[in-house]
Amino acid sequence: MNLNRRNWLKNSLMMSAGAVAAPSLLSTNAYCEPWLDAPEMMPTLPPKGGVMKARLSANENPYGPSPKALKAISEAASDGFLYPFSYAGQLQKMIAEQEGVQPEQILLAPGSGSLLTAAAIHYSHIKPGGSIISADPTYESLMRAAVQHGAKWEKVPLTANDYDHNLAEMEKRVGDNTSLMYVNNPNNPTGVTIDPVALRAFVDRVSAKKPVFVDEAYIHYTSDPKKFTVIENVKKGQDVLVARTFSKIYGMAGLRLGYLVGQPDTLKAISKWGGGPGGLTMTTLRAALACYQDDEFIKYSLSKGLEAREFLYQTLKTNGYTYLPSGTNFVLFPIRMKGEDFVSRMMDQGVSIRQWKFDGQYWCRVSLGTMPQMQAFAEGLKVIS
Repeated sequence: MNLNRRNWLKNSLMMSAGAVAAPSLLSTNAYCEPWLDAPEMMPTLPPKGGVMKARLSANENPYGPSPKALKAISEAASDGFLYPFSYAGQLQKMIAEQEGVQPEQILLAPGSGSLLTAAAIHYSHIKPGGSIISADPTYESLMRAAVQHGAKWEKVPLTANDYDHNLAEMEKRVGDNTSLMYVNNPNNPTGVTIDPVALRAFVDRVSAKKPVFVDEAYIHYTSDPKKFTVIENVKKGQDVLVARTFSKIYGMAGLRLGYLVGQPDTLKAISKWGGGPGGLTMTTLRAALACYQDDEFIKYSLSKGLEAREFLYQTLKTNGYTYLPSGTNFVLFPIRMKGEDFVSRMMDQGVSIRQWKFDGQYWCRVSLGTMPQMQAFAEGLKVIS
């Protein structure tokens, strides 16, 4: 990677952004995280001395946006007075060609989170009082939104030993009152990836009865995304939705872009509650067009993530911790104190992480950062262990 060029692009972009960029750069709340999936777990205090050494709590890609995306953003800034609809159409077509579907089977939105919310509202309204089935724990955004709109949430515990989706039990729960089946693969917060053969067969059966929503936010971190995705089920015409995001491997979490892959009529119905090109910016779309097929950057991000993950595995072993093998850009491991205390003490070391409690155990989730950030985590863990 041409780091000098990358730094120049970053600097020129911040200078051109001027007053828009300054508040976010100077904010005393810059250490805060997007806690929309579990706000009660948010660290409430800044690190001692106000210095954040490692932000490892939001599963961001510290190597993005790519140089190509940064260049596109800089070039697109001067076109900010134009509506970007034509670029939305270009991106929709590009994604459709890559995935082997039709453009009308792609619904864009400012982040996949808004699409999860739109789907939650849609399915809550077409079946008032219906239930949404999901694993537990998993990413909760869709279900939380659905509950706010009157839906019920049926939580199915993960399997006992490997903390995978219990597909057999989830399928048993499907009934007349089911509105939607939600699957997060790879799963957040565990990082576990479902066997692709078992998942596709599960989707085959369940989608014949009820709609299935598969959230693939971390699919690019698996060993073979085409092997693990269920977009093939969409291509069969099944009642399946697949969510993707530019927030992870593409490093565009702050630029906000995601999309759904599904049947045209379903996407049209969901778009009434959210989604579509109207909320997307010129800079975001141009960045996405520049980096969507940037294989060089994707390989670079994956290689750096693998380096960080192996370092983290070794760090945990050295300090006497076990962990769940991860197919994502984060790792979950059981801890030996209350989660709130662990988060607080790590924050005192300038490291932000996340905590969960399930299966009678407190857990810590650590995002994969740069090697200096991972070293900061290792030093903090050594202090508090």
